[in-house]
Amino acid sequence: MTMTGVFTGGCQCGAVRFRAEKLGRPSICHCRMCQKQFGGFFGAFVTADQAHLAWTRGQPSLYRSSAKVKRGFCSKCGTPLAYLHPGGVELAIGAFDHPAALEPQVQVNHDKRLPWIDHLFEKPAYTSPEMEAFFASIESYQHPDHDTDQWPPEEA
Repeated sequence: MTMTGVFTGGCQCGAVRFRAEKLGRPSICHCRMCQKQFGGFFGAFVTADQAHLAWTRGQPSLYRSSAKVKRGFCSKCGTPLAYLHPGGVELAIGAFDHPAALEPQVQVNHDKRLPWIDHLFEKPAYTSPEMEAFFASIESYQHPDHDTDQWPPEEA
């Protein structure tokens, strides 16, 4: 599977941005290192062709999580960005400006998944008027999901 086009993304604060023009297979990984990197139930990645990948603002900081793997993240806001291994680089799907276009096609390290993950989305959805009002009142300082020449915005 190969996807071509212009795919952009970056961290939550905007200090690190990337542009990829050739992507491979989107996947989720259930290994414990990915759980720890994302602080979540799994890591979601898509392979990127290094020859068609550019860091357009800043560079990710790297953490060596094993003898063979480095994990890229923004040193200012902590956003997970990349998984670098001997075979190449994978980018965090959630860091893309349009992550909905990158539906995972496979699960890796499936035997390492959390025991309840297969039933997670059977749980009831919860909302309340108070919760909706709270989220409606939030003014986001997050970088917008597109490239911009001026970031962060000038403070008043």
